[in-house]
Amino acid sequence: MTPTTRILIAALMVTGFASSLSGQSANPPISPSAHPTIVLVHGAFADGSSWSKVIPILQRDGYTVIAVQNPLTSFAADVETTKRVVDAQAGPVVLVGHSYGGAVITQAAAGSANVKALVYVAAFAPEVGEPIGAFGERYPTQLGTGFRPDKAGFLYIDPARFHELFAADVPVAETRVAAATQKPILGAVFGAAPDQAAWKTIPSWYIVSQDDKAINPDLERFYAKRMKATTTEVKASHVAFLSHPAVVARVIEEAATGAH
Repeated sequence: MTPTTRILIAALMVTGFASSLSGQSANPPISPSAHPTIVLVHGAFADGSSWSKVIPILQRDGYTVIAVQNPLTSFAADVETTKRVVDAQAGPVVLVGHSYGGAVITQAAAGSANVKALVYVAAFAPEVGEPIGAFGERYPTQLGTGFRPDKAGFLYIDPARFHELFAADVPVAETRVAAATQKPILGAVFGAAPDQAAWKTIPSWYIVSQDDKAINPDLERFYAKRMKATTTEVKASHVAFLSHPAVVARVIEEAATGAH
């Protein structure tokens, strides 16, 4: 190596070191701290992986994302699990709940200084003391006809009807996998009621699924109106985050922008 080459390499190393100290680069990455953390809460008959189509969009846009894995063994256990994840975050949080997960975030976010926005995706949003399943008769659906309880009282959806009742706008091959991997929920959970309702004090967004056969779309509209949520309607089944992930991600990011 010639003296001239050694001098050139040394100069390049110094330049690179100085650049790293200054934090300058041609295409600086988006700092996760620039955005609230997105915490996703799944509903019944699913787990955190159900958000697999939404998560990459949020991550691409610079968000830190965490999908909670709730046990679905009791409302209290699911609230505790969700609160533990929320409380572990150092900065602001946008808390998102699908279906039964909406009831969970309603309780879990109450009193939290971290949670700056709530997003309900075709979700329950009960009032204080109001059982999660309180409006089943007033706003009926066909979902109950597909329930298959086991001997311990946990509910499954009949795999033969999973596509029809839960995810009619998702390819059949995908719904077969979802039906085979569904996570059952203790049936008694739907009789539980929150003792706090975070949507009363935290800005809320709501996505109504117009073709939902698991939660009546009119019940979803009722919840959204009652909480004075910023509302988006999408022509989707109960699982809009699978059939319309870009729409769901956009609403979450709108909530995050408002929260930030």
